[in-house]
Amino acid sequence: MKYPVWLLCAALLGSAHASDHAPVQRAGIVVDLNAEASRSAPNDLATAQAFVEYDDGKPATLARKVNTVIESALDTARRYPSVKVRSGNTSTYPVYAKNGRTIDGWRMRSELLLESKDQAALSELLGKLQSQMAVGQLSLQPSEEATRQAENEAIADGIAAFNARAKVVAESLGKSWRILHMNVNHTSGMPPPRPMMRGKMAMAEAVADMPMEAGESRVTVSISGQIEIERK
Repeated sequence: MKYPVWLLCAALLGSAHASDHAPVQRAGIVVDLNAEASRSAPNDLATAQAFVEYDDGKPATLARKVNTVIESALDTARRYPSVKVRSGNTSTYPVYAKNGRTIDGWRMRSELLLESKDQAALSELLGKLQSQMAVGQLSLQPSEEATRQAENEAIADGIAAFNARAKVVAESLGKSWRILHMNVNHTSGMPPPRPMMRGKMAMAEAVADMPMEAGESRVTVSISGQIEIERK
């Protein structure tokens, strides 16, 4: 009996699809294993947020006061080419009287975001900016390059630890083994940002350089997977 071509194709595809979902029969014992490794990464990248915040009854006057400070800060920052500076958030909102309904004035806040691997230059710049601005936060963390290097070293350590555990399991059973699959995951223990002083700008002179202690962060890699141990 002859069958239509489309029916034969459908049968073949159905058979292939069923085989894809069929459970894989393993000849040996499958064991789940986990291993972990950590490396230290230097906190070679410093980031900071400097801001100015003023109140005034007239929005136009308020904007001029804030913009003047920002322009002066940007001019100061240009003297430090190793420090990257960009504008952050700027917002203006009403200040209400005690009755909660009448607008008593306006408040404006504008931010500058700073980033540098040259922590000495950033420290000096922040000291100068604090004559007009406040520092909202300061954080020290590994750069992408430092993080990547620590991750790569931790991955090598983690895989070695995974293989060592697999060898212990297999030798305890007096068998040989092979890796079925492996997953590599990493987490970085970054230090939280340090909150700094807040409030109105009332300083007339540049303060001393802002002290920084870089330290290190831990980069951790976890290896998980399965090995198959022969039965014979």
